[in-house]
Amino acid sequence: MEENVTESKFKFPTEVVELPSKGLIYPKDNPLSSGKVEMKYMTAREEDILTSVNLIKQGKALDKLLESLIVDKKIDYTDLLVGDKNALLVGARILAYGKEYSFSFLDVHGEIVKAKADLTQLKEKELDFSNYDKGVNLFSFELPTTKRILTYSIPTHIDELNLETEIEALRKVYNEEDSIDKSSSTRLKHLIKSVDGKTDRKSINDFVENEFLSVDSLAFRTHITKETPDIDFTMNVKNSQGEKEKVAVPMTADFFWPNTRV
Repeated sequence: MEENVTESKFKFPTEVVELPSKGLIYPKDNPLSSGKVEMKYMTAREEDILTSVNLIKQGKALDKLLESLIVDKKIDYTDLLVGDKNALLVGARILAYGKEYSFSFLDVHGEIVKAKADLTQLKEKELDFSNYDKGVNLFSFELPTTKRILTYSIPTHIDELNLETEIEALRKVYNEEDSIDKSSSTRLKHLIKSVDGKTDRKSINDFVENEFLSVDSLAFRTHITKETPDIDFTMNVKNSQGEKEKVAVPMTADFFWPNTRV
């Protein structure tokens, strides 16, 4: 996040947050292709959004928060890659309540430990962008065992919303206790855009359900996690025995609240 505070035409202080993707994946005519997003500081209006019972129940509080904080209204926040969205949420938290964030974690000794994170020290994942075609969100991966070629897209926020809607619908259909959770296979079907050049949904669905070896599925999921632009939320903290332990900073409901409230 750039440190210089600027005054926008909207007469409130703003800062510019750099996106982990550098904007490389977005189409040229999308304002997100600049790789930067100007955000305003949070006010009481945004706090009202975060405490709205209806928005929280609908899972829309953070979406409405970003929509309110992004200065350029030409930006559709649902276009954001998930990792870029995470960067904006971290930036919003710093602008609202400062860089210090207190959290608890379960250490390797089974103890609950309190820790503090300096959010400005969270870095972007180190990625090699040389294989990115600017403005194109489509990548290929050869499965290590079967040697089949998959193409996939890095998920955007709208992709995640659509996925959650489908998974929730499946849960309502298969709500018996002994039914199989189809979340993992459904996610794979959404990620994959082609199998050996076949782009129709039937071919992709048949592949995932009947031909996708577990060893190849693991390699594919590991590859996507490694190659997806995002914030690295891991950091070293001291555990209950005074040892250094790498933990992931959680983005829980407390993330957007300071230690004390009025």
